[in-house]
Amino acid sequence: MRKIFRKGSVLLALFSFLMIVISCEKDFTDIGTSIISNTKFNTKDTILEVLVSNVPVESVRADALELGFQPFSGFQGQYLLGVHINDDYEDVEASIISQVAVNSEATLTTYTNPDNLLFATQIDTAFLRIPYQATLLSNTDKPLYSLDSVVGDLPFTLNVYQINTFLSRLNPDDPSKINSYTSDQSYEKIGSELNEIVDMDFLPSTKDTLIIVKRKASDGSLFDTDTIRYSTSPTSEIAYPMAIIPLKKSFAKDVFIDNFNNSNFDSQANFNDYFRGILIEAKEKTNNPTRGGSLISFDMSSPTQNLNPFIDVFYTNTYFKENSSEIDTVIKQNYSFQLGGIVNNKFKMSDRTYPSNNEVKIQGLAGSEAKVEILKGTQLDDLRAKNWLINDASLTFYINQSADTTLAPNRLHLYKRGLNASSNVVISQIKDKNTEPSFFGGFLQNDNNKKDSYTFRITDYVSDLLSGNTSYNPDLRLKVYNPTDGAVSVSDTIFRPYNWSLKAITILNHDKNANGVRRARLKISYTEKN
Repeated sequence: MRKIFRKGSVLLALFSFLMIVISCEKDFTDIGTSIISNTKFNTKDTILEVLVSNVPVESVRADALELGFQPFSGFQGQYLLGVHINDDYEDVEASIISQVAVNSEATLTTYTNPDNLLFATQIDTAFLRIPYQATLLSNTDKPLYSLDSVVGDLPFTLNVYQINTFLSRLNPDDPSKINSYTSDQSYEKIGSELNEIVDMDFLPSTKDTLIIVKRKASDGSLFDTDTIRYSTSPTSEIAYPMAIIPLKKSFAKDVFIDNFNNSNFDSQANFNDYFRGILIEAKEKTNNPTRGGSLISFDMSSPTQNLNPFIDVFYTNTYFKENSSEIDTVIKQNYSFQLGGIVNNKFKMSDRTYPSNNEVKIQGLAGSEAKVEILKGTQLDDLRAKNWLINDASLTFYINQSADTTLAPNRLHLYKRGLNASSNVVISQIKDKNTEPSFFGGFLQNDNNKKDSYTFRITDYVSDLLSGNTSYNPDLRLKVYNPTDGAVSVSDTIFRPYNWSLKAITILNHDKNANGVRRARLKISYTEKN
């Protein structure tokens, strides 16, 4: 009897549940978009005005010391070097600062010298090489490449300096915290330029694939000539294009050759204290017929060892016969010292005052962002009183198609920037960036083959505000997207103030008279009870 009773109870419960579901389906129809359609509720939408204004960016993080997650692991995704001039946006002079890795294998001579002959060291050449990011187009008579990450086609002025600023991973004021370096950080220089040609005219080129090294004995006579080609791997014979910056021989001697056998080369810490790093400084070339330059994006931490930046030192040891100045043996040697450790960018941006009109400039690096204000004043309280069920909320920003769109970013990013109880700035991610990352948006949209707009879906964020789940409604900021803008996990609300993107775009603001239907707007789709 117990088994029969239990089966009957289960069947009765199941029947009751099905009747409830059927009854509910008569009132509601789910059409797969979170919008409810029925005879008791109406689905509507409304357009709300927003305020959008220019906000300059003073600096961004440029050290990557806190970027421990993949794919960065302590390095920025890209480092910029060069100059970019654009009349619509802020001018950029981008420089690179880097420590240099000690080579523990470096020794003045590797020659087995059983007779203990005296020798003299002759530096043949020294140079800084930084591989471009390039695509091999063909390799018939010689390799033909295209450079992937260069903007502009005019030379800029380049100099290399030794710095006296000690680069530390730990905050000197609080060693329990990671240090930080901003894009407007000052670095103290030591002495004169390290490059062989001062105020070097530099223009990226795919033809920089080999170096001729003349090997000379101590008496100045030509001993040999080496043709140096760098490739993507030890097994490849295809030369790869690199930025080559000849350095002074005196620099190579003072910093490297003269220190191979002393305590400065005993450890990386010793070397960092002795030689604190270099500044590769780019400035606009003042005598160009027209203003301009070129800006190069470098990967300073490639998984392919040969595609990392190095300082190369080539030298020749001349051994003399016993008690004579006659040459006995000539030995060629060379060592490479990788740039690494702490690598920073420095951006010098031209100050620009944007006019108060119907548009807003958004520029990467330390350029400019847009301040976006939604649901301000009494608007939020008025909407809360309506007790709407929010189905969708989206912010759309239209591009000013009459402005320069050459560098339009493929994506923008929206985040929160408010103040805490102590009036300190707090920046964080918008909820939808974590809860609905696939639908958050911000991607460039085209219309009739023209770059048209960017749209963000912020449904959860607006729903929380209108339902009263939160009253925290700070200003929003719109910026050029950077790979570090992505949340690491669903619970990650941290916004990381990095930007190494040169991209820039002009959007239309909230001015209804000037911009009409293309003004910035917040569209809310909602359901209300009849």
